[in-house]
Amino acid sequence: MPDKPKKVLLLGGTAEARQIAEKAVTFLPRDIEVITSFAGRTRRPTDPPGTVREGGFGGARGLADYLKHEGIGLVVDATHPFAETMSDHAYDACQMAEVSRTLLVRPSWRLPPNARWIEVADMAAAADAIGGFAKRVFLSTGTQEIEAYSDLTEIWFLVRMIAEPPAPLALEHHELILARPPFDLEAETSLIEAHGIDTLVTKHAGGARPAKIDAALEAGVIIVMVQPPPPPPGNRVGSVDEALNWIRRQI
Repeated sequence: MPDKPKKVLLLGGTAEARQIAEKAVTFLPRDIEVITSFAGRTRRPTDPPGTVREGGFGGARGLADYLKHEGIGLVVDATHPFAETMSDHAYDACQMAEVSRTLLVRPSWRLPPNARWIEVADMAAAADAIGGFAKRVFLSTGTQEIEAYSDLTEIWFLVRMIAEPPAPLALEHHELILARPPFDLEAETSLIEAHGIDTLVTKHAGGARPAKIDAALEAGVIIVMVQPPPPPPGNRVGSVDEALNWIRRQI
């Protein structure tokens, strides 16, 4: 009979990953080591409980080698829904290392019937869409792929990021603000009103609906939602508690 897993690797960087770590350290047997891995791209206020690992693995093969070397028995992929490369690598690595893995998939946001919103496949499609109607855009999509909007010289952008970008943004008319979530409804409403925003562009990350969506709904702002990439195959869970129960069943 194979040994029961003693090490659990959480691929983190999300609120759900932190919550899984907190519950796992609290409720799992004490001989289970919970390791949370971060890509290290952004600074975080505090570390989750348990062991913390920071930095990349070197692709799927590097992650597979890490799993074997460290004796990882279980992997919970709780990365951001748009962390497509990491999730693909996790799936491939667990196949190579013969390690059980589950993927946390957030439920989609549900919007009211009267909402003004558009679904698009990617950032390029979002840029094409807003070019036909938007004048003042709240761009809340992170640091990657902003160059997709560089040709929209007639549009003014309010860009929010967690950290200062490594290079000036390729946008002719914009204002950059740095802030770390969570954001409340009152602050988001004030931000939209103060800057005369008519369009919100955001990634459809799922899970708890953020205040910026509710603020845009109240203001009658058009919401352009970039859809997440399809998740890799394999076992999936839909919540923090389901992830914890999956771990329990394996050990």
